[in-house]
Amino acid sequence: MTKIIGSLIVSYLIGAIPTAFLLGKIFKRIDIRKLGSGNVGATNAFRVLGKPMGISVLIFDIFKGFFVTTYLTSFVKPLNISQGALSLILGLTAIAGHNWTVFLKFKGGKGIATSLGVLFGLTIYFSNLWWVVLISFLIWLMLFLGFGYVSLASIICAFILPILIFSFINSNSLLLFSIIASIFAIVRHKSNIIRLLQHKEHKAKFPWVRGERF
Repeated sequence: MTKIIGSLIVSYLIGAIPTAFLLGKIFKRIDIRKLGSGNVGATNAFRVLGKPMGISVLIFDIFKGFFVTTYLTSFVKPLNISQGALSLILGLTAIAGHNWTVFLKFKGGKGIATSLGVLFGLTIYFSNLWWVVLISFLIWLMLFLGFGYVSLASIICAFILPILIFSFINSNSLLLFSIIASIFAIVRHKSNIIRLLQHKEHKAKFPWVRGERF
């Protein structure tokens, strides 16, 4: 039990590392929370810090989720809980850490990149999850390229994730995980949903998509 509680704390703290905020402070001497959308995720990092740092934020935020569900889980060998179940719990804890980081007064990112990293890690324990991840990514990509909204693509993918898992994988624990992770993502996109309804959300700059650059 002590190991499990310790791993939960470590998982939360790893997820809570505010990558975009740290890179902005260290390399640009700016507070990313005061620029762009004010979010400390990869999308705002691309917008405010530029592509190289945006890519760095994206990769590290994905790695946070992957590390927690693979390497951290391997350090804990619980007696009455499977490694797969533990990875689900630690994955959710890492996502919560990213979304509500203790290092920034519990105001964090939207959790999409970290959730993706968690899903990558969970493919070790759940067969057919690769298909869910691939289909989700293709849907996200089509929505993003078609409409130009990162937020819209992320919200819809969060909504359909439990549906895909229910359709492809026979696991109640994974289904419950996906429902909670989806709720996390949709709740964190509340401001984006409002801007989408008001037609004020920023768009990506594609030749076939009208609107502002995200």
